[in-house]
Formats: sequence, C-alpha cells, structure tokens
Amino acid sequence: VLELLRAVQRGSEDRKRSLSRLRWALQNKETQQKFVRLDGSIRTLIGIFTSSLADMQMEAARCLHELSHSSDPAVAEACLPVTSYLLTYLSGHSVEFMELCLYTLGNLAVESEAVRKQLLPQGIIPVLASCIQSPHEAVLEGLGYVLSQLLQAKEAPTEIIPLVLDSVLPQHMLRLVCSGLKAGIGAAVEFAWCLHYIVCSHTANAALLSLGALPALTSLLLDLASEIPQDAPEGLELLVCPVLRCLSNLLAEETGCEVQIQDERLLIALFLILQCFLQQHPFIVQECLWLLNNLTADEPFFCSALLSLDLLPALLQLLPCSQMASVLVLTVLCNIAEKGPAYCQQLHRQPALPLLLPTLALPDPEVVGQCLELLHLLFLHWPEAAADFVTQGGHRALEQHQRTPELQERARALLDMVGQPLGASAFSPCHATLSAFS
Repeated sequence: VLELLRAVQRGSEDRKRSLSRLRWALQNKETQQKFVRLDGSIRTLIGIFTSSLADMQMEAARCLHELSHSSDPAVAEACLPVTSYLLTYLSGHSVEFMELCLYTLGNLAVESEAVRKQLLPQGIIPVLASCIQSPHEAVLEGLGYVLSQLLQAKEAPTEIIPLVLDSVLPQHMLRLVCSGLKAGIGAAVEFAWCLHYIVCSHTANAALLSLGALPALTSLLLDLASEIPQDAPEGLELLVCPVLRCLSNLLAEETGCEVQIQDERLLIALFLILQCFLQQHPFIVQECLWLLNNLTADEPFFCSALLSLDLLPALLQLLPCSQMASVLVLTVLCNIAEKGPAYCQQLHRQPALPLLLPTLALPDPEVVGQCLELLHLLFLHWPEAAADFVTQGGHRALEQHQRTPELQERARALLDMVGQPLGASAFSPCHATLSAFS
C-alpha cells in the first residue's frame, strides 16, 4: 500500500496504472484502514481528483468510491475533506463521473454522522435539487440513492426532511416515481423509497398530500397492475413494494385519505398484484394486505366494493400463505364484519366458516385470537352464522382453547354466544389502521 501511494505521489509515467492497482487493493477492508492511516494519503487522492487530467480524475474518483464502501466510520471520517469537491463535481461533468460522485457521497453518508453533519451546511440538499432535473437516468438513480441514505438517518426527521421539504425535491420525486414505467424503473424505485422514508417520519404527510401524492400514487398502482399480465419490466416488484407502503402509511395517518381515493379499481389492482407476485415474490402479499386493511378499517366504501366485486374468495385463499398473511386476512374480514348485519350476512354466504375451522386448529395464538374476534362479530351481527358454526363442529374447536391462557376468556365467551347468540359479549372491537414497515 505504501509503495502504491509513493508511486502515485511521485507522479511517474505509471501513475495511472498505480492508481488502478490502488483501486483494486482498496477493495480489501484492512487495506482501506491502513491506507487512510498513511500520512498524506487522502490529500494525495484529493490532489489528483481535483486535477485537470480527466482520466486521472476518474481513477482517483474510483479509489475514493472504493474507500466509501468501508463499514468502518473512521474510514468515512478520513474522507471528510473530499465531500465539498464531490458536491462541486455534481455539475458540468460526464455522466459516469457524476454517478461515481453520487454513489461515493451516498456510501459515506450511510456510515458516518460526521459526514452527514458536514454535508448539510455544504449545501447537499440544494445541489441534489439542482441535479434532480438531469435528463440522465444513471444520474437520477444515483441521486435517489444519496437521498435515500440521508432520509434514513436518525436525525432525518428534524434536520434533513425540513430542508428537503423546503426544496423542489418532493414534487420531482413524485414525478419521477409516477413516470417509472415510461422512464427508468431504477430511479423510480429509489425515489419511491425516499417518499416512504419521508412518510414514515410522520413530519411531512400534509405537505405530500398537498402535492397530490395520494391520487398520484393510486394512479401509479393502477398503471402497475395493468402492466402485470403482459410486459411487466423486470424488477417491477421493487417499485410496487415502496408504493404500497407509502399508500398504507398515508392512510394510517387518519387524515380522511380513504375518502379521497374511493375508487374500486384500486381493489382490483391490489388483487391483480397479489395474483402475479404470490409465487415468486410472496413478500408483496403482506404489503398488499397492509394496504387492504387500512382501506377497509374505517371506510365502508371499500368493504362494500370488496364484496360486490366478488373478491372475497380470492382473499380467503390467502389465509394459509403465512402467519402474518393469516392475521391480516382475518383483520380485513373483521373490518368488514364490524360494519354490521348486512356485511356479516354476505360473509356468511361465502365459504368463510369452513375455512375458519382449520384456522382455529393452528398453534399460533395471534392467528387464533384474530379468528375468535371475527367469529364474535359474525355471531353478534348474524346469529345464523353461530348455528352453522355449531353444525360444522365449531363447538369442539372452541372448547380446545379453553385451556390456552391468552385465549380462554374469548373462547368461553364465544361458547356462551353459541348457546345464546344474542347474549352479552366479552369482546371489544380491535380493528385499527396499521402503519406499514418503516
């Protein structure tokens, strides 16, 4: 390492080759740590990085990029003197050079709070706001990467997000996310995660809603669903996931959002996405169910639409997918049942009860508990369901839970209801909108 540094410092004819060898050496974690401890090492790289020789600049940029991959905060902090130059070079240079600078900045920001604290007064947010209007997909994707790293920082809600909201970044992020199918999907994915991190901060949702985030993202989801059967681009699930989370979390804010998007096509889109990704990308199932829960939690429109569009059989088929899917499917069914007798009557007409019996036999208390809540609502609002439940052997399924500490009270209350369907209840409603994963 020392020999390579000296060869670079001497400025010999082989300097470019020495830089190239140094770049490969800096892929090793120990070499990175040794390099930054050598006197004048970073200063030498900065000298070449800021020189007028384009090919040497590029090699120095690649060396700095390798250093930025280090998980050692000491290496990131050794690179503090280079951040102002990285920002300066985000204008008027080649796309490849700008891309390198962006990913280097993003990597450094991940590992070091000191780097982030330096970048803010150096004007990183205005610089990114200027870059976001670039016509180059590679630059936009790199920019989205930098921004997503900054927005995940622990200090983001108080120190970074306010600066982002005061810039033109949010409106351009929304534009780029929603044009993901027409432009490049890579940049759309990065900016969709950026929006998700902003929404999860609970500091900026009013600002995003005023920009039309809800109808824009709803429209995008409809577009994404329409692409699925024929020419869905590779990696589409990577865009679908943060878009679903943004919508779920905006709805969880209790701002009356669900009233703004009373469009039954959204339910059809969700079930198309579920059907498409169920086998290859099962994590999308959970994301769709989070959104479906938040749509149906308070708003009767989506409960009615789910029944009138005959989507209940497709929903019931998701019960055995996973533990979390089971809980969420049952929660959505509770949301519907809670709306009253007419809704419970329609649930009873569907083959729901036969599917609930195997669910009651599962060893998972959370799943069984949610199933008991659903049965309570059905029996309360539509006593005929209780009679059918007994006919199908449900009484025995309930009896086995009388010995489970966390379930026994609810199981006994249901057994009482089966005997006297209109009797008193030991239950209280437990539906709620749920914040998606942050």
